[in-house]
Amino acid sequence: MSTSEQDATAHAPANGDTVSGTNGQTSPESAPVNAQAESTSTAKPIDPELPTSAADGLIQKPFPRPLDTAEPAAPADLTPDQQSKYEAVLKSASSWTTVATKAEKNAPTSPITEDEKMWLSRECLLRYLRATKWNVSEAETRLQSTLTWRREYDLKKLTPDYISIENETGKQVILGYDINGRPCLYLLPSNQNTEKSDRQLEHLVFMLERAIDLMGPGQDTLALIVNFKETKSGQNASIGQAKQTLGFLQNHYPERLGRALVINVPFVIWGFFKLITPLIDPNTRQKLKFNEDLRQHVPPSHLMKSVGGDVEFRYDHASYWPALNKLADQRREAYRERWVQGGKQVGEFENYLKGENVPSLSQTQVEAKASEQP
Repeated sequence: MSTSEQDATAHAPANGDTVSGTNGQTSPESAPVNAQAESTSTAKPIDPELPTSAADGLIQKPFPRPLDTAEPAAPADLTPDQQSKYEAVLKSASSWTTVATKAEKNAPTSPITEDEKMWLSRECLLRYLRATKWNVSEAETRLQSTLTWRREYDLKKLTPDYISIENETGKQVILGYDINGRPCLYLLPSNQNTEKSDRQLEHLVFMLERAIDLMGPGQDTLALIVNFKETKSGQNASIGQAKQTLGFLQNHYPERLGRALVINVPFVIWGFFKLITPLIDPNTRQKLKFNEDLRQHVPPSHLMKSVGGDVEFRYDHASYWPALNKLADQRREAYRERWVQGGKQVGEFENYLKGENVPSLSQTQVEAKASEQP
């Protein structure tokens, strides 16, 4: 794991001095004070019909959680300098009231939405800081750029019904979690069923967003598993598509890749990787692993049998697709409910939002302010 992955978010700021911008962010004085109420998970019960491991027999739906043995990497404490830079980015992001609607000079703007504020979590700000090597100005610019990209790309258009045709053959599957609790996103090019189009790229964005929905407390990265077995040359992405994909992954999903496991790589694909490798940033490049035993990275009971695990998985679109989207919808709904309960703050803690029994940002601020009283 790279150093940048280790720079994470162990402790909340204790000085309670988060600046309330003109976006209506809750101040410590007006923040909710019921710690017990805020710390109670609002997550809906997991669908009892969902399987949890290979022990459940033939698997046709996603697993809702990692194994109890999964161990997310312990986040490192921020240095004083890193904490100062984080607070600078938080102060700036908290004051944003508008977002550009297009990625062009002098583009029109419109008010920042609640969903956009919710996206600006503490961990999100830190991911962009790590990706920019703790350059405050660059991190702020890239955050604003991603907010605009998400508007231009129109993520709300990417509904399950719109994307469904792309996944009818199961060419992308979210199934299981690795040894660190990362959701596993399988890319299976041999199951390609559509011609090259913008929707193919939108399909990947949709599945990345669903993998993010399924990340539990303490985890904000995914495991990518690419199996080229039985892939024909015409089923692979073009160089142009690869460049476009790498561009939005590196620019708009920084620090989201925990590991990428690529297996059964044919000779022609090796040449393809040599062409695109210079386009991949060094931190991402070192997370790529080729033709390794996947059981070193993913527990066999959460790994497809087709790639060396014990999970007897058969893709059935009528079963898998609604189950995946129902589970993701439940997670997003609970996440948003907790954000509202916490005071709708920019810089909210993702562990709190994901249902861990920890205080929200506003409660931390209230407690810090109380401790300052004589």
